[in-house]
Amino acid sequence: MARLTSFSRLLIALALVAGVYFAVRTFLPNLTKSGSDNSTTTEQPQSATKAEETAPVTSTAPPSSNTFTSNFNFTAPLPVNGRLKGVVELGATGFNSFIIRIDAQKNWKLENSEFGASLVHENMATDEDVRQGLKRYIAKMLDFGVQGKDIHFVVSSGAAKAEVTEKIIRVLRTMNYFVNIVTPQQEAQYAYRAAIGSGFEGRAFVVDIGSGNTKIAYKQGAWITGIECPGAKYYQNGMNDAQVYQEVKGKANQVPASLRQTCFIIGGVPFELADQVRKDKKERYTPLMSPGAYQAKGEKQKAGLNIYKAIADATGCQQFVFDWDANFTIGFLLGL
Repeated sequence: MARLTSFSRLLIALALVAGVYFAVRTFLPNLTKSGSDNSTTTEQPQSATKAEETAPVTSTAPPSSNTFTSNFNFTAPLPVNGRLKGVVELGATGFNSFIIRIDAQKNWKLENSEFGASLVHENMATDEDVRQGLKRYIAKMLDFGVQGKDIHFVVSSGAAKAEVTEKIIRVLRTMNYFVNIVTPQQEAQYAYRAAIGSGFEGRAFVVDIGSGNTKIAYKQGAWITGIECPGAKYYQNGMNDAQVYQEVKGKANQVPASLRQTCFIIGGVPFELADQVRKDKKERYTPLMSPGAYQAKGEKQKAGLNIYKAIADATGCQQFVFDWDANFTIGFLLGL
């Protein structure tokens, strides 16, 4: 093969350079675009994952962990040939009314209940609030079939501590109604009578966690012992969690060991806890989960869980059963 001249080699070199140039213009943009697309596809999930990691958890479902007994098979005996009785409670957070049917053996059944909001504890009730609220409750009770002489009025021990309570009692008396003011010990005894299951007197105790105070009650022999502790709004009184935990734990430790198998529990915060795990809306009794299995929603529930935990830790009881029907005012009716 003849040797290429210098001019021929120059032409070949120029042809090669031109070929590389056009190849780069044709394929490099596609490669760049393809690389950019892959980068976008890869980064988006990373961005979404980061957002998911930092977003607050909005689920309100309670944790599944629970070391407490969840089975509770008990049916309260129903009244036979009972009569209707009604009670209006002036509580720490409002007016509540209850109508029960009760027989001679003190068996009872809740026939109707209504919960009001007169904002008594926040000192916002007026004389007209009291009059109109009571008239409404009384009229409904009469319409339901309760006789006038079987309608009673009770001021809870928690409400009795509110400054506005004296004014409300005065208004009630001007309406010619007798007002029963109960002490914390009486309230605990009434809560025990209403909530304790038949046959459980020798192996159970009762707890009522109210807004103004908490009551612990148990029975030895013929006597019902009532113990008062801070209520679920103790934070409004400048009390801290650790202080209340120690106080409640110390007082709950007074419950005799033989009565710690089961605790019947009532009150506002236990109601909220039971509502999270209630299986059948018709069931009267709902076993609660352990205190640590709940996530507090709000300051009141947080405080109530602190009280609940103190009682559980002190007694070692692992069966807390919420009673959807019981109320200390019903215990008042049972004691008449």
